[in-house]
Amino acid sequence: MLINCVVYENGAKLADIPVADISDYMTRSGCFVWVALLDATPDELDEMKHEFGLHDLAVEDARHGHQRPKIEEYGNSLFVVLQLLEAAADAPNGLNVGEVDVFVGPNYVLSVRNKSKLGFLGVRERCEREPELLRMGSGFVLYALMDAVVDRYFPIIDALEAELETIEHEIFTKGAAKKIIKQLFELKQRAMVLRHAVAPLLEAVGKLHGGRVPQVCAGSQDYFRDVEDHLTRIETTIDSMRDTIGTAIHVNLAMVTIEEAEVTKRLAAWAAIFAVCTAFAGIWGMNFEHMPELKWQYGYAGALTLIVSTCSYLFYRFRKARWL
Repeated sequence: MLINCVVYENGAKLADIPVADISDYMTRSGCFVWVALLDATPDELDEMKHEFGLHDLAVEDARHGHQRPKIEEYGNSLFVVLQLLEAAADAPNGLNVGEVDVFVGPNYVLSVRNKSKLGFLGVRERCEREPELLRMGSGFVLYALMDAVVDRYFPIIDALEAELETIEHEIFTKGAAKKIIKQLFELKQRAMVLRHAVAPLLEAVGKLHGGRVPQVCAGSQDYFRDVEDHLTRIETTIDSMRDTIGTAIHVNLAMVTIEEAEVTKRLAAWAAIFAVCTAFAGIWGMNFEHMPELKWQYGYAGALTLIVSTCSYLFYRFRKARWL
């Protein structure tokens, strides 16, 4: 569906226009058209392809979706794919992964948002409040969209870090090993989802401010360098989190081993105590006719006393050694 279709001239909003009039404004000097679509249908994409003269391969990628974050250059235009992440309890790993495909030309910007509830109306309002920057044209709009997407990654990584800190405090809680190992692996999966959105984009955004910069981004290099700085910070934090998660998993497994060793020691101690009882009972339970102490009046009491005394001594020693 069409969200909005607006034409701008010299950094100021000129008018909301119907799609059919796009090609008319495309020929006017100092104008560019900014169109936003949500979950576009094939017919809508074909219409936009006709109005803007979009490249076939770029349109095909936008139609199929599920693209890796990337920036591709087609002549004097760009095709940019960004992943939109938002927390969702009913989504796999707790993160819903959407996508926005951005077509950028010298006098147009077309954004196609898919499978995401987070819109970009705030981005449009921000750009319209800064006409001196919007006067840079479609390149600044592309920066504003990319900056908004990247800024939405920060709350997600902050939440992941907070969750990791909570799990770290619970690692040494007895009996919580199974729950913690599950939480750590789920956290690692969410961190990987975020990394898959950040790493390819970080690799691609360098071409927008260094070396041969595409013509539509000329004059906006400093802004794209700022986006790259944010992406670098996020990727560094993700790598640090992955290392911490790996360490936490090893510590948790070590705690499981320690708990199992404690159980083994307790079992071994009790087995040793009962082995003494079994040994005495086995000796005095033999059916030989000529055995010492069989006719002794206090033999039964003496045997019980010896068994109890020996077992008590072993219990004391094991308790002192912290085996029991």
